Amino acid sequence: MSNSYELDIDLSFTPFPVQDLDVVVNGETLELMKNSSQWNKEITRWIRFIKVNKEFKCPKIVRNASQLSLGLELTNDKKILDLNQSWLGKAKSTDVLSFPIIDETSFGVSDECIELGDIVISVPTAIRQAKENNVDLYRELRWLAVHGLLHLLGWDHSNEESLNTMLLNQEQLLDLGAILENEE
Repeated sequence: MSNSYELDIDLSFTPFPVQDLDVVVNGETLELMKNSSQWNKEITRWIRFIKVNKEFKCPKIVRNASQLSLGLELTNDKKILDLNQSWLGKAKSTDVLSFPIIDETSFGVSDECIELGDIVISVPTAIRQAKENNVDLYRELRWLAVHGLLHLLGWDHSNEESLNTMLLNQEQLLDLGAILENEE
């Protein structure tokens, strides 16, 4: 078994074309939408925490992996609608889609890089939701990304109890940055 802190994330990142934004965003949010390095840091932090906390659902193959790969795309409402229609048969836009590759049948230990799947986030929907929820866009984008990541790890919210558990765990993961920075 690998050390939980030995973790290399190979992130395929598709930034949002910031010239298409119809709102003004702060520098931190702009960087999040343009560059993969902050996402890589966040996702690595989240997965490390999940790997060492047994109460978090996580496939054994991921818990034991030292190399993981995933995709993250920030896109628009039309593209996410098209993906939702093509892959899930739902003719509506949404905020985040996850396309997991591993599932409960994936097991074992591998020295190779484990592919988790892809997360696609609609930035225009995130902007609307941030405004509706009175949170900043930076937080909303991270909220949607961590939600997508949990889906890649096999989480689901088919009932109210599982949804509440997932939402509480999302909050815990989002708070990691402040917790870890205070410990350093």
